[in-house]
Amino acid sequence: MDFRFDEEQEQLRAAVRGWLERRSPVEHLRAMEADPVGITPALWDELVELGWTSLLVPEAQGGGGCGLVDVLPVLEEIGRVPFPGPFTSSAVFATVAAARLGLTEQLAALAAGTTRGTIGLDELGHGGPVDRTRTRAARRDGRWLLSGLKPTVPDGASADWVLLPARTQFGLSTFLLEAPPAELVPSWDPFRKLARLPLEEREATMVGPDGDHTPIWRRIADDCAVAVCAELIGSMERANDLAVDYAKARVQFDRPIATFQVIKHKAADMLHRLELSRVGTHYAAWASDVDAPDRERAAAMAKAHVAEAAVAVSGECIQIHGGVGFTWDCQAHLHFRKAKQADLLLGYQGWQRQRLADLVLS
Repeated sequence: MDFRFDEEQEQLRAAVRGWLERRSPVEHLRAMEADPVGITPALWDELVELGWTSLLVPEAQGGGGCGLVDVLPVLEEIGRVPFPGPFTSSAVFATVAAARLGLTEQLAALAAGTTRGTIGLDELGHGGPVDRTRTRAARRDGRWLLSGLKPTVPDGASADWVLLPARTQFGLSTFLLEAPPAELVPSWDPFRKLARLPLEEREATMVGPDGDHTPIWRRIADDCAVAVCAELIGSMERANDLAVDYAKARVQFDRPIATFQVIKHKAADMLHRLELSRVGTHYAAWASDVDAPDRERAAAMAKAHVAEAAVAVSGECIQIHGGVGFTWDCQAHLHFRKAKQADLLLGYQGWQRQRLADLVLS
């Protein structure tokens, strides 16, 4: 199987990389660290005009009708910068969820760029992100009221709406909450703005098909996890490049440190982890697009391996830089923080391995 991008996908990658180099320099990243949204209105409008925010929206709702494989080049380049803002939460997480739930009105608005959405899946506790849902919904006087807590909603403080799973008499149902009253919380990754969303009998609208939505949300979680893995591939690529470039330029004992065997071993291990992550993520995205029989295994395998690999690669990048790797002048810490935060989203690596074992042994 050929895991390389085709010519059209490579052209998209080149266009995204060129735009990011022009529009998201280091000065922009530093300015967006403390920004509550992570992106300016002008930059978001440019993303919409370029059509990148509508790639996953079906053609019937004005989007590109692309699959996960087609959006991988964009996500990898975004992770490489790393580009701040709600692109992934809105153009991927919310779009995937809305498409799986058949929310045509929300999809059309996402394609047009008139609204931004997100999902509120992760909750406190152990186990998988869907199974540990404790938020409940009760119907009173013809209204659905939500009670619970969503502690880490991606870009929840700036989204126009959020899709939430909650327990009902039907099993797991989905609710649309507009203008979510979320507040920013500290996170490892300064460019993925997480928000705490308390739900104290908050009114919301039930959406989606009839019946239990547990299988739908498990699929949403898997597809979104693969998207996170794609970001981490770009982040690992950049961390690897930073480490190799520094090792070639840094001279110690009258020779570049890249010539020392221990640095060679580190660089080889970093590249090995990166390339295995790339293959696993691309296969998981393809498996989702074609509904392959091993789709669920592929998603679990990708998230388990890529999350661990990204932490290791970005950590070794800091080690190769030595003392300068711990300073704000070096971007190595940004990729390490991104990897640590991404590991905890949508099922951390330990649970994904346990899940994979269950899938194989069952």
